[in-house]
Order: sequence, then structure tokens, then C-alpha cells
Amino acid sequence: MTLLSININKIATLRNSRGGSEPNLLKFTETLLSKDIKGITIHPRPDERHITKKDAYELSELLEDYPLVEFNIEGRPTEEFLQLVTNIKPSQVTLVPDAPNVLTSNQGWDVFKEEKELNHVINIIRQQAGSRVSLFINPYDYLENGPRALDFIVESRADRVELYTEEYAKSFNLGEKEKEDSLQVFKNFANLCLKRKIGVNAGHDLNAQNLRLFKEHIPHLKEVSIGHAFVRDCLYFGLDNSVHLYQDTLL
Repeated sequence: MTLLSININKIATLRNSRGGSEPNLLKFTETLLSKDIKGITIHPRPDERHITKKDAYELSELLEDYPLVEFNIEGRPTEEFLQLVTNIKPSQVTLVPDAPNVLTSNQGWDVFKEEKELNHVINIIRQQAGSRVSLFINPYDYLENGPRALDFIVESRADRVELYTEEYAKSFNLGEKEKEDSLQVFKNFANLCLKRKIGVNAGHDLNAQNLRLFKEHIPHLKEVSIGHAFVRDCLYFGLDNSVHLYQDTLL
């Protein structure tokens, strides 16, 4: 079964928009865990516009009581970020090439251009945090040189890639041909990863409508990270119904 990891950034965004401590991030996380959610994702950014460093440490302390729950911390590997993850030692660190001013993640790594940086930071994370490392990758960047890209990823000693799925999500509502063409791009890259023994995660704009088909085409998917769509569905359908909806979709 593919692990469902809930990105709780949006809860922190809502809290920060008003000030104070409500909605309470730790209470919301505990509620998710009581519903058998086995993965929690956060993506702290330098301006702390949603998740703060204090949140990250408090969540880490909370999750010490839940050893079967995976804690995934995403972000660009700045010195500050690396210090955070080496202190916390989460289950997984997902490296994302975010510029400081972006609203949300909008690109994957250029593994050829960033080879030295990635090798360096993955080595730091492995030695000092002992965390699994995943690289945020857009398969559309490697339509012509996917096997070569996988050579670089393997050499970097990354454990997984997280497929940046915005293009698939866009195609889902365009038409059957567009949807099938996009699925093929992701399936081809995921199969290359499988052959090279690199695990495959996925995230960005996945939702209850498009997730099942994506999983059907990539059955060896290890993990999906869902935040915005999950919180939206909680508003429409309630938290319990939303949890069951996504869990059932991934069966």
C-alpha cells in the first residue's frame, strides 16, 4: 500500500493569518494520527510564512511517541535547513529547489547542473541525520535523457525521487489524450527508477479525483504527499470523510 503523508503547511498558514495558536498544529496532527495516518510532511521556508522552526521541533517531539509514523521534512538545502534536519533527524528529507520568493514548489532539480551541491548535501544528511533522502524531480525535464539522469541520482546516493506532478494534474482536466500522454511520461520515469532501485514518491496538486488513476499507472508508488487538496476536502466533507477518501483511493 502507498503511504499517505499529509502536508500540514496549510494548517500553519491558517493559524499564522490570525496570530495566536489556533488552529493548533499539534492538536491537528494528533487528530490525524488517531485516524491511522502514517505520514506527516512539513515544508518550512525561510520566511516562516507557515511552518516555523518552533513547529518543526515541537512536531518532532510529538512524533517520538509514534515510531511507526514517518516524518518528512521538505525544503531547499540551505545551511539553516540542513541544521534543522540534522538536529531533528526525520524519517525522510525531501530536497526541493525552491527559490525564497516562490508561493509553492514550482520546479524539480536539474541533476546535471546541481550534481555537486546535491552530492554534498546528501552526504551531510546521511552522515549527520541518518535520514532517507528524496529528490524532487520533474520527469518532463528528462524526456530525452532519463537514463542518464538516473545515473546521476544513483551516484548521488539519493534513496528516492518525489515526482513533481503538477503537469499530470493539469492534464487530468484537459482531455483523454493529454491525460494519457502525461501519465506515460511519469510512468516511463518511474519505471526507470524501479530498474535502478530508486524508490518513487509523488506530490503536488494530487487530489481525490486524479490520484487513483496515477496510482494505477505507477503501482510501485511508495508515498504520496498531499496538503492543499486534503485541507480543501476537509472543509467540504469533514476530516474523517477526507481521511477515508484518500486512504481508500490508495488501497
